[in-house]
Amino acid sequence: MSDNPFVGVWTYRSLLNAQDVSTDFNSLEFGRGTIEIREDVMQILCGTIGGPGWSLNLQGSREYGTPMRARFQGVGTVGGEKWVYDYEGYLVNHWPDGVQQRPAIVGSVIRTIPHSGGAPGTIAPAGVVASFYAVKAE
Repeated sequence: MSDNPFVGVWTYRSLLNAQDVSTDFNSLEFGRGTIEIREDVMQILCGTIGGPGWSLNLQGSREYGTPMRARFQGVGTVGGEKWVYDYEGYLVNHWPDGVQQRPAIVGSVIRTIPHSGGAPGTIAPAGVVASFYAVKAE
């Protein structure tokens, strides 16, 4: 068993930061996938994030504290073009009276460089920021 609480498989979801509460929840989706964080030397974070049709290699660091912090960058080639995203997340503290609480990371993600969008001829611009959460699967 690892002393690093970030090591493991996490179910990842990210949502656009819309301020209008009437925005349809399904239209807020920015991304979803699986994060796998592997054991590495102290303070180093490495692994992958991906889903159907995409995968990025993660490199970054983690810091002890309350809460614990992870900062990492995902880089990969998807559909023949480079994707780069930066992430900063915090391990949610355990609630003493929590019921079936799963370890979770909450944070923010930014698209660092532009890439093709979901529809033909569209661009997913750099600088778009979303909130994310990841729930430990194992």
